[in-house]
Amino acid sequence: MSDCSNDTTTLGTSKPATEEVKSNSEESTMAQESPKNSAAEIPVTSNGEVDDPHDHGFNRDFKRSLPAGLGLSETQITSHGFDGTKEGVIDAGTFQGGQRTQTKSGPVILADEAKNPAMEKLELVRKWSLNTYKCTRQIISEKLGRGSRTVDLELEAQIDILRDNKKKYENILKLAQTLSTQLFQMVHTQRQLGDAFADLSLKSLELHEEFGYNADTQKLLAKNGETLLGAINFFIASVNTLVNKTIEDTLMTVKQYESARIEYDAYRTDLEELNLGPRDANTLPKIEQSQHLFQAHKEKYDKMRNDVSIKLKFLEENKVKVLHNQLVLFHNAIAAYFAGNQKQLEQTLKQFHIKLKTPGVDAPSWLEEQ
Repeated sequence: MSDCSNDTTTLGTSKPATEEVKSNSEESTMAQESPKNSAAEIPVTSNGEVDDPHDHGFNRDFKRSLPAGLGLSETQITSHGFDGTKEGVIDAGTFQGGQRTQTKSGPVILADEAKNPAMEKLELVRKWSLNTYKCTRQIISEKLGRGSRTVDLELEAQIDILRDNKKKYENILKLAQTLSTQLFQMVHTQRQLGDAFADLSLKSLELHEEFGYNADTQKLLAKNGETLLGAINFFIASVNTLVNKTIEDTLMTVKQYESARIEYDAYRTDLEELNLGPRDANTLPKIEQSQHLFQAHKEKYDKMRNDVSIKLKFLEENKVKVLHNQLVLFHNAIAAYFAGNQKQLEQTLKQFHIKLKTPGVDAPSWLEEQ
């Protein structure tokens, strides 16, 4: 019995000893972690500066001393740890009657949003493809004799005459250019021949007069040839302007008119096909849309037809005036040249205000002309 009591007393005294060892180990552990905790407990602002509690106390006392109606804004900065993704959260509000009201913000909504440019381009491509398909189908059906086409007999006849006249004027222009080239070569040869005769008249005393006569004749022919060449070149320039600018501009308008006519017939054919079909809730919107497109292309066709008629009228008046003057010039210059009438040839050039370019002399500058 005595042994058992001794054992119990020994166990009872050993329990507080183990608790004391545990407490000592915990104190050593806290002592090791105390530098970390003391560093972590240092208040840090969002700028990385040490937060002084005395400053907070001063700011709090200062705010309490101010009246509530001054409308000052309160800013609350909350610092996060070193591992945080943000430096701080700012909560701003205004004091009104001692209570802070939070400002509200939201997404800005535009009233008229800009359209997507990619969608606009796709829509344009779709419309162009549809229009091209319809026009191609109309052209093929006309060539195969299956489709009908709108024809203005009077206007079509005027266009055919214009195209035929353009070909004839181009042929005249080509021949006149050939004549100008050959005449230039002849004048150049006559000038060289006159210089050769003049040189021989100085070196051959027994044939001095004969070589001199021929030299003067060739030089006179060369001079008259240059005058005629100036008249022919002026004729070529005027006809070229008429053919390649005035008539070509009218034919461009004619091409636009023909394109408008094909579009008009294509949409007219679509509308006729829809009108022949059944009329129900599905087809009525298509018929209305086709009617609208048909009316728009009809107005375009009428406008282009009117433009072509006006241009053809003015072109005819301008053509008669220009060709009348140029044909008179060409006739008088050729007749005076081959008749050897130098005065009449020069008078013809003065009549049409043609200035010859003297060989070897540069054109006057704009300062000299002033």
